[in-house]
Parts: sequence; structure tokens; C-alpha cells
Amino acid sequence: MSNNIILVGMPASGKTTIGNLLAQKLPNYTLIDTDSLIEKTQGIKISEIFKEYSEDYFRKLEHDTIQMVCTGNKKIISIGGGAFENPFNRATLLKFGLVFYLKSDLDILYYRISKDTTRPLLQNENPKQILEKLLKKREENYQKAHYTVDTTKMNEEEIVRFIINETNSKCSNK
Repeated sequence: MSNNIILVGMPASGKTTIGNLLAQKLPNYTLIDTDSLIEKTQGIKISEIFKEYSEDYFRKLEHDTIQMVCTGNKKIISIGGGAFENPFNRATLLKFGLVFYLKSDLDILYYRISKDTTRPLLQNENPKQILEKLLKKREENYQKAHYTVDTTKMNEEEIVRFIINETNSKCSNK
């Protein structure tokens, strides 16, 4: 088992925040946020990729990015909310490291994103309804992660400690 840490979950579930906190606690690890990497390599925001090219085009970039970063050890990888829907991405990520699903309550997710205009799938008249549909659709695949971390019942420090403990436990039991 690789000692890589992969964070999956809905938009606003805390993947970026927890990834940054893990990187602070694990200085020997490299933090990779696939959405940020795509924006950097493409030179435009994800919302612009959706608007200018299409969601399908973005998903292809996302898949290629995941394949590219899934080498080596000691990585913390935060992936976009929809990336784990792709069965090839899911298989790669599950093989490449320990996958942690950051599970959040719908109302908390909605509260966190209610003022965020950078999330292309939620730019419509009823973002909470869209978010609820996305959560219902994606939950089955998120449950395939190695671990589900209920972020509504743990603070950030507890989440980080749990992830580090599980990673150390699995890596020492190789």
C-alpha cells in the first residue's frame, strides 16, 4: 500500500483546507490540488473551461491530470468533486493511495458555497437543489473510498489526526 493520501468529496467539503493542514503536519509530503493544477496548466479558471470548452473537455483534463500525478510516494492529492465519478480515475486513485471521503451534511455544504461564484455546476437558480442531486448521485461512489470521514462530527484538527493515524497504520503494516 502506498503512503499517498487522497482526499475526495463534494465541492466545499473541506478537501483544500484539510489538504493544506495535512501538508503543514507532513512536511515530507507534496500537496497537489488537481483543480489548481488544471487551472495553472491551462492558464484559465475551471469555470472558464466549462464555459469556453465544455464539462466533457474539463473531465478529460481532470482524468489526464490524475493519471499524471499518480506516481511516486508521499503525496497529498485533493481532487475535484466529480473526479471520483469516473471509474478509471477511481480505480487509479484507490490503487495509488489511501482514499479519504470527506463527508459533509448538505446544509453545511450549501452554507459554504452559497456565495461562491466559481463553481460552474452550481451556477443556476436553485444551487441547493443541484447540490442535493449531485450529492445523491455521487454518494455511492464516494462510499467506495477506503475511509469515510464525517466532517460534521469532527473539527479540522481531529480530521487531520485521523487521516495521519490511518495512513501511518496502513503504511507500517505493509
